[in-house]
Amino acid sequence: MRRLGEAVGVEAMSLYNHVANKEDLLDGMVDLVFGEVELPAPGDGWRDAMRQRANSLHLALSRHRWAIGLMESRPTPGPAALRHHDAVLGSLRRGGFSVPLTAHAVSVLDSYIYGFALQEKTLPFDTPEETSDLAESIMSGFDDGEYPHLTELATTHVMRPGYAYGDEFAFGLDLILDGLQQQMANR
Repeated sequence: MRRLGEAVGVEAMSLYNHVANKEDLLDGMVDLVFGEVELPAPGDGWRDAMRQRANSLHLALSRHRWAIGLMESRPTPGPAALRHHDAVLGSLRRGGFSVPLTAHAVSVLDSYIYGFALQEKTLPFDTPEETSDLAESIMSGFDDGEYPHLTELATTHVMRPGYAYGDEFAFGLDLILDGLQQQMANR
């Protein structure tokens, strides 16, 4: 709290007029991030709603990378987090998901969204140029014919102009939504 006070130019004790402790502060910060995520509208179909929510949450996590490990860990969720979760559950239930399938869908979607955001956060590159430069640097240590599959992927996919790792998010999301659609059809 002392460092936070210094960072915002106030005495640490004055922060306690607004928050009880560090945990209260973290809860509020996480709730603000949840507040940035677009909620599914009651009239949206479940698939469109989950796609829009996944993309919105992914963008929020890319703006607030510090929040990735905190979003679902808070034992005292705030009103924005509660609204968010209730809207997601409601969208799936209105879409015909059973309660167990709703739980499965939220688990797999959140695991994918948070996992992808975490992987993006830890990659040693941010831009397409950095990605290509890193791939070239790694491959420069290969002997001819060594690691042919890595070389093929890098040269025919990753090093293409305009490639961005973040674009892989949509592909994975479509696989999950297709799988959920199939589960709905099987029930």
